[in-house]
Amino acid sequence: MKSFPILGLVVAMGLAGCVQPETASRSAINPLGISTQSGAAAPAPAPAAMPSGAPRYYESQYNVQQINIMVPQTLRVSEANTFHPNADIVWRGEPLGDRYAQVKAIFETAAAAGTSTMHSGPKVAVDIEVTYFHCLTEKTRYTVGGVHSMKYMLTVRDLETGAILQGPRLVVADVKGAGGQKAIEEEEAGRTQKVVVTERLIQSIREELSMPIAAVPEGALVTRFDGSPVTLGASQG
Repeated sequence: MKSFPILGLVVAMGLAGCVQPETASRSAINPLGISTQSGAAAPAPAPAAMPSGAPRYYESQYNVQQINIMVPQTLRVSEANTFHPNADIVWRGEPLGDRYAQVKAIFETAAAAGTSTMHSGPKVAVDIEVTYFHCLTEKTRYTVGGVHSMKYMLTVRDLETGAILQGPRLVVADVKGAGGQKAIEEEEAGRTQKVVVTERLIQSIREELSMPIAAVPEGALVTRFDGSPVTLGASQG
């Protein structure tokens, strides 16, 4: 069981992995909206209506108390150095070892960071089952580059009753992976494959368990991905 510091709002901004487009659609069980004082839900603006380049702010839907990460041993692992091995798990961002354990550790880190400010709403347990984790091989990374393809099943359960509040549903969290000289430069700068995929998973998990808000009230306390708080004034909203 995990518990995290309390902060009212979360903001998905600040890391390069966060500029990727959202690729997963949310469950109809939790339609997007902002709760009003009367308890009614006001629809959030469509993404197209948001100003170009404007930061996206999110409000937690849940008080996340428990996170369970599962990487089934039935997933096929490949160490073949081809452009696209026929496997479920392809991971070269760490030394050769137990790929199941390595992928699980990445998701654990991302889920802890992605839910660290979520202490609003019903107390829940979050189940994440990895279904696909296909990242770049050496041959792909140091030539054409490609896409780190990551998929997982997300289920949200009431902590006390076990009742399912969301899911299970498939979430796609793909992110572009650099290739050739750019990949080498990123590695030298410390932006490894592990950093890239972890950032993307933090963003994905955070967004899937949150609601977007149209505007941040003046003086509201929000957080960036690095965990640093910032109070927004009227001119920053």
